Amino acid sequence: MDPLALYIHWPFCLSKCPYCDFNSHVREKIPQARMVAALRRELAHEAARIGPRRLTSIFFGGGTPSLLDPENVAALIGDAAALFSPAADIEITLEANPTSIEAGRFAGYRDAGVNRVSIGVQSFEPEALKFLGREHSAGQAVDAIELARKIFPRLSFDLIFARPGQSVAAWREEVRFALGLAADHLSLYQLTIEEGTKFHTLYARGAFEMPGEELAAALYDATAEEAARFGLLPYEISNYARPGGESRHNLSYWRYDDYAGIGPGAHGRLTLGGGLVAGAKHRGPEAWAELVETTGSGTAREEVVNTRDRAREALLMGLRLAEGIGFEHFFARTGTALPDAVEPVILAACVEEGYLVQTSTHLAATAEGRKRLDALLPALAR
Repeated sequence: MDPLALYIHWPFCLSKCPYCDFNSHVREKIPQARMVAALRRELAHEAARIGPRRLTSIFFGGGTPSLLDPENVAALIGDAAALFSPAADIEITLEANPTSIEAGRFAGYRDAGVNRVSIGVQSFEPEALKFLGREHSAGQAVDAIELARKIFPRLSFDLIFARPGQSVAAWREEVRFALGLAADHLSLYQLTIEEGTKFHTLYARGAFEMPGEELAAALYDATAEEAARFGLLPYEISNYARPGGESRHNLSYWRYDDYAGIGPGAHGRLTLGGGLVAGAKHRGPEAWAELVETTGSGTAREEVVNTRDRAREALLMGLRLAEGIGFEHFFARTGTALPDAVEPVILAACVEEGYLVQTSTHLAATAEGRKRLDALLPALAR
């Protein structure tokens, strides 16, 4: 059976962070029973049309999935296990915010089958947490990580860099402190100003200044250097892990494998009827639930990805990885030979400049090349 990754989106948060443009929503009262029933129905609908697959990972993302009651997480994991064929080493991740209430649920999530937790720390600096609009304190973040280490076999945490007023020296200390708590897996996010967010409005008013490109690059380089001290390697542009500790679920995205998405705003890429089908669910939680209750699915749009776009997407995702792209896998997923998907003159120039490395079996970006992918890919891809 072909492998499949499953993403389950829980769209609710206690508050909306000022930098966040994800599909997250704040409600005075969360309709948990209705939403979970809709998630279970949509999961059954997706499984019926996908058919037998080997389920390699489940990822509860959001929003704030740690607002879900553990028994509901258990029900969804149980449904997925019954509808598909779970791999013996299936990875089941749940994103969590480090408030004391949510951390207290960790044992329940472990009993439900979660074996990896991803904690949204973002910073250990009190002033930074206040600026970022986070609900937790630095102390709660430390407590959540220490508790997670006792309960889950694997854990990850997020940090945000390139914040206003950051220095390289202070950032090095923060990363070192964080990895001293848990040196398993780090997901790194550069603070960007996204349209439609509170930060977009404040930045336009001149309420704060963002670090320049040179400082942002220095902060990024410092992260890799500090992570290396703890044995974490940059296996993807923004992710560091000990060998074997990589996020298997996210590797499915970057390797351009099949994944199903259920829940409001969830996306999927599925091999169906001999083609690759890209789908997205309705973003509004209540509107999505009504669609599911009526039709079994909250799909808002779906289309077959043409050969050219498949090649471009696979190139875009695969070059983010340190391992690069295997020629055989690329052809199997896109129907295009990798040399036919790139401009040969640009490829040769990138290899000569040390941004890309090409062998008889793989094409990979170097560390310097991965920093420049946004600029390289539009010229490289055919």
